[in-house]
Amino acid sequence: MAQVVAQSPSKFEEAILESNDQQRTVDITPSIVSFDYYEDIFSPTITATLKMINTGDSIPSANPDGSTDKNPQSVYNGLPLRGGERLRLKISPNTESNIAIDFSKSSKDYLYVSSITDVIAESQREAFTLHLTSREAITNETVRVGKKFAPDNSIDTSVKQILKNILKTDKFTNDSIERTTNKYGFIGNMRKPFTVLIWLASKGVPATSGDATAGFVFYQTKDGFNFRSIDNLIKQKPKAVYLYSQSIETYDEKGDAVKNDFKILKYTTEKNQNLIEKLKLGTYSSYRIFFNPLTFEFTNPQKGLFKLNDYVNKTSNLGEKIKLPKITSGSSKDLGETPTRIFTMCLDVGTLNKEPSKEVNASPEKYQSQSIMRYNILFTQTLSMVVPLNTNLSAGDVIKCNFPKISSQDGNELDEETSGLYMIKELCHHFDTESSYTSMKLVRDTFGINPEANKS
Repeated sequence: MAQVVAQSPSKFEEAILESNDQQRTVDITPSIVSFDYYEDIFSPTITATLKMINTGDSIPSANPDGSTDKNPQSVYNGLPLRGGERLRLKISPNTESNIAIDFSKSSKDYLYVSSITDVIAESQREAFTLHLTSREAITNETVRVGKKFAPDNSIDTSVKQILKNILKTDKFTNDSIERTTNKYGFIGNMRKPFTVLIWLASKGVPATSGDATAGFVFYQTKDGFNFRSIDNLIKQKPKAVYLYSQSIETYDEKGDAVKNDFKILKYTTEKNQNLIEKLKLGTYSSYRIFFNPLTFEFTNPQKGLFKLNDYVNKTSNLGEKIKLPKITSGSSKDLGETPTRIFTMCLDVGTLNKEPSKEVNASPEKYQSQSIMRYNILFTQTLSMVVPLNTNLSAGDVIKCNFPKISSQDGNELDEETSGLYMIKELCHHFDTESSYTSMKLVRDTFGINPEANKS
């Protein structure tokens, strides 16, 4: 009897497609060829693609008067599929360690068809690909943020209001919307909700870490919406530990194959630092010149100087602390002390206050350069990796990867520069009739093994 491992095929327990008017349904479970589910910390919505083939006798033909013919028709024209249809889907786990991919609990969890591509119609068979997304992605295109948000509102409060009152969703918790220490007043200007939420993320300063760690991300996972600071995502304990090995693990005397479930099947290093790009973006050091329209004064150049070295010991890292090269050979200064970009901005002073105020609305001194530093350093190293299916993982999680040292001698010694903690920027859970996999794009801000994180 074949061992059940994480690479084994998963069971499509339920896959019911509803017509736009929700009057007609069809069970497409036997027709599914493959299903790919996607998450990304820089995407405000989950997406998926479903490929299917059916023999064209799946659903009774519909007449204009609402009646149906006896002769069944294909799904594409019989439902019909025109975009906006709902999919009730549940994929059972293939091992005890995996959880189900479940979009069937209630109508608010259903996936929606955003487009249909690769349509092939033959006399007795049809094939096509359904592109799916969450309900909120469609709602985002039909509503706008037009109200004023008071300057005494913290950013996380505004995020919750937009999600609840404009997107009409409850797919978030107090834990998934992280508290910010800075307040910010703004007017929606009839922009789309996702546009505003992503814009607010760049201004957020986490309450638990302070100004040095500005920079949030807004994204959706299978568990709901998240508004989280990069710094606190980095502080998470690893969800799983993976090992890269070219040898094939054997089953123990009990037939236990868990070790195989946490092997890295394939990986590639997509990017390993881009120093010139980071210098152009002012990641390590910059001048910030702010104009105050109330006093007609400019920021003192020295006061507006941002240096990474002032924040190195205040930020969390996936690897070792940030180390930068010297400006030139023999110089006592490194790249974290010399400005490589100049930022200019007009301060927002008193524009949204009911009473005259000299306070700056969400001072960019507290978030602008810090968030630019955090976003750009996060992509110091980028890896693509394929592992056996692990539905417990989500975008934004941290995992630990162990890579062997490249050596002419056999041994189990780890490469301490490449091994360590990585954050999942994006992932794809893939299901087909023969196997199940999870592919990920991993990022981290520094090299090496973080000694403090390694203890946990």
